[in-house]
Amino acid sequence: MERIVIIGCGGAGKSTLARQLGEKLGIPVVHLDKLFWRPGWVQVSREEFDALHRAELAKERWIMDGNFDRTMEERIARCDTVIYLDFGRFACLWGVLKRVLTTYGKVRPDMGEGCPERIDGEFLRWVWDFNKNKREKNYRLLEGSKHARTIVLKDRWAVKIFLKEVAI
Repeated sequence: MERIVIIGCGGAGKSTLARQLGEKLGIPVVHLDKLFWRPGWVQVSREEFDALHRAELAKERWIMDGNFDRTMEERIARCDTVIYLDFGRFACLWGVLKRVLTTYGKVRPDMGEGCPERIDGEFLRWVWDFNKNKREKNYRLLEGSKHARTIVLKDRWAVKIFLKEVAI
């Protein structure tokens, strides 16, 4: 595992897993949200994001967490491992609410500078509808990525077991 993509619904723990895996394996972590957001929750331009994304993809070793559908195929084509956190909606909503309660108003390490934690209805709706809107597409992408090892983790317990079993 040298180039790892972590995908899944918001609140599933993609960034947490990326950090833990990065520490364990000594691989740099790239949080796509950090590339995408500028202070005040301002999105970078499509061109800037694409350039930043491609620069990270060109590196030999990385763990990238985040979905960003428009560029996901490019990431998956370059990776050797895809980890899909395929959690149910209630687990993801709980993860979001827990995150908001513990970090509200603070900037998380996986976010862009000047983007403090917040909660909004649009994001909660996206989490609620994620599996209905994205699960089938994600599995099709994974089926098409025969070159990469695919790991599907269905809950937080499976993530804990996976982290214990990962060889250094």
